[in-house]
Amino acid sequence: MSSDRKQTQLRLTPDVLAAGKDAAAARGLDFNKYVERLISEDTTGARSAGMAAAQRLIDTQSDFLDDLQADLDAQHTPATQNRGAAA
Repeated sequence: MSSDRKQTQLRLTPDVLAAGKDAAAARGLDFNKYVERLISEDTTGARSAGMAAAQRLIDTQSDFLDDLQADLDAQHTPATQNRGAAA
């Protein structure tokens, strides 16, 4: 059986390799498939199209997103407790 896939070698620092493996695992991909997807998205314009769409969402919905962030921040701010001066 012949495969049309070619093998290559990457030289990565240990921290970059670990981050890549973690990112791949988080997406349910093996490392090779993750690298393949990154290259494909980068070279086909899919990544830039996604980033442009995200930017348009931020630009058109910034007031809503700011309000949502404020609401979430308020929900996660610890309530101050009244403590007596019993010293």
